[in-house]
Amino acid sequence: MFEDTYKTITEIAEGYYREKGSRFLAFAIPVKNETEVKQQLTELKKKYHDARHHCYAYILGYDKSAYRINDDGEPSGTAGRPIYGQLLSKDLTNTMVVVIRYFGGIKLGVSGLINAYKTAAKDALENASIIEKTVEETYKAECDYINLNRVMQILKGDSIKIIDQQYDDNYFLTFSVRKLEADQYVNSLKKIESVVITRIS
Repeated sequence: MFEDTYKTITEIAEGYYREKGSRFLAFAIPVKNETEVKQQLTELKKKYHDARHHCYAYILGYDKSAYRINDDGEPSGTAGRPIYGQLLSKDLTNTMVVVIRYFGGIKLGVSGLINAYKTAAKDALENASIIEKTVEETYKAECDYINLNRVMQILKGDSIKIIDQQYDDNYFLTFSVRKLEADQYVNSLKKIESVVITRIS
């Protein structure tokens, strides 16, 4: 059955790990799309421009359909993948974790690197506020004034959020509804003559 809830974080959280002189600064960041991912990465690279590596992983979409892993010059599989593993273990989406490494002069080896990036990412996520959100769909409804009361009766449900209302020759209403219940409400509205429903997102 389709799940219409997902977990994400509410704000940026930080983590830290130190091994043989190397410092690993971790940042767990809420992101909604790849544009926000790029903005956050650009800002971190600017702020910590003197660091050797800026490794990251992110997952996007309530269905977790988009993700990316980046080792940024570290040996393949030693940075981005363990960071990604921590996102999966917390069952998060719309979240990016960036781990910035300041090299301490001593090589850590493959297992040392994997442990360092994993531990730093884990620390940041354990400091994050995780919330569960509901997947919603947004619709626009247009109706005449004669049927307005009937429309409003249907849209009284707990899972309905009225976003915008406009009055002209007709009445225009924008609302969001929990995805699992959307068909039920939309079908009820379509039974009313003169009501036009358009899905926005």
